[in-house]
Amino acid sequence: MRVLPRPLLLPAVLAASVLLTGCFASPGATGADTGERLRVAMMQPPRSGLSPLSDDAFKLSRWSTAETLVRLNADSDAEPLLSTGWKQSGRSWTFTLREGVTFHDGTGLTAEAVVRSLTEAAGASPKPRILDGVELTVKKGGAGTVVVTTAEEDPLVPQRLSSPQLSILAAKAYRGKTVDPVGAGTGPFELTGVDGTSSASLDRYDAYWGGKAKAPGIDVRFVPDGTARAAALRSGEADIVEAVPVSQATLLDEDLITEVPMPRTNTLYLNTETGAFRDPALRAAAREAIDVESIVKGVYEGRADVAEGLLGPALPWAAGLREPVRRAKAGDPSGRSITIGTFTDRAELPEVAATLQQQLKKAGFRVKLEVREYANIESDALAGAFDAFILSRATVLDSGDPAAYLYSDFASDGSFNLPQLADPAVDKALHRAGTTPTGDARRRAVIDAEAAVLATDAAVPMLHERVIQGDAADVSGAAHDPRERELITLDTHVK
Repeated sequence: MRVLPRPLLLPAVLAASVLLTGCFASPGATGADTGERLRVAMMQPPRSGLSPLSDDAFKLSRWSTAETLVRLNADSDAEPLLSTGWKQSGRSWTFTLREGVTFHDGTGLTAEAVVRSLTEAAGASPKPRILDGVELTVKKGGAGTVVVTTAEEDPLVPQRLSSPQLSILAAKAYRGKTVDPVGAGTGPFELTGVDGTSSASLDRYDAYWGGKAKAPGIDVRFVPDGTARAAALRSGEADIVEAVPVSQATLLDEDLITEVPMPRTNTLYLNTETGAFRDPALRAAAREAIDVESIVKGVYEGRADVAEGLLGPALPWAAGLREPVRRAKAGDPSGRSITIGTFTDRAELPEVAATLQQQLKKAGFRVKLEVREYANIESDALAGAFDAFILSRATVLDSGDPAAYLYSDFASDGSFNLPQLADPAVDKALHRAGTTPTGDARRRAVIDAEAAVLATDAAVPMLHERVIQGDAADVSGAAHDPRERELITLDTHVK
């Protein structure tokens, strides 16, 4: 571990920094490499043992340890990764596999391995959200190919296969009902150890098909507390810090932080199935009571954009297509009691919740807050246990296309349907958006689907976030990815 000078810490963050002291020991390092291992402080700990079939898959992607057949470029267009190309024939797509790829256990990438990984994902319960509403089968094709077939013709198959939840892993990863990615990926870094929800270690995989990474390894610490993450960058305990809270950004050297507009919307989801917000008029009352500009200025210190819809400035085409939406008239809350849930993992959300509590009380609601860590509140939120839920939600995280997010969150059978919405008009619009070929027509259909959702007031989009990432002055090549898929790459290293 490097010995760095420790600047005098501000009293307010001293305790937070102490939490990290010594936590970046390098269990995976051999000492034979003269390069510096990267020390990374990440926001959310694993929720499912780093299973690629969960949201933990995005950690595997950000560490460059697990890879997919396809990746997305900056314009969200599909490009080759573990496949070198593909062609469509009706409902079937044939993907040609890259030669010379090995898994971290030394076994080779084969069609059988791809079939196994994708079949496991397609049959998982719950499904990876990129497959919501999609029936997908995979079989071995000709030499070095696999054939992916969907029940209905799907123009987004390549983009879907770019989701980290559809990563291709070695056979050893699949044992019983669990998927263990340790030593089973194909990326430039091999996951060598995981310490529960505390830390993970990765070593450079020198047989990587794409070349040798510049860093010898990665030491990851999961630090849900945003103040502690910022303190780790300030004190030199971490090289790269994920999701620096807005409140901490002003305490850091501006040269150490990068602000990126995100396809991420802070939204208030309203439970349309039970409780007060089953009434459209009360949903409308809640929407009208919210003063978003005060939240942006007061909580986010201006480092966010007021939402005009579910899709924000990271998708610049959306604003030009959007038209006014007809909504229900607001009713009188008359002291109706509601419970709003949110989580602590994103430092701003509890403060957003407190601000909303005051605004909704002023409108006549009686408001109770329930705030926990995300891992302890997600299942209750999905079960409809709250009248409302505040969520920071990525809108193109999986496929680069917002239709998948809209389906997941608002379709009657969507796997992340927090508002418990079951609206035939919304379902029809979502189906149209999902089946329209890529291009201008699909974008128009997506905006029509957004309008159908907004007309129900099942979701009140408040603001679009900007992610703030911290990189130490001697770090080079760290990715600043608005889709949160990349962080450490082949070129990331300590100078």
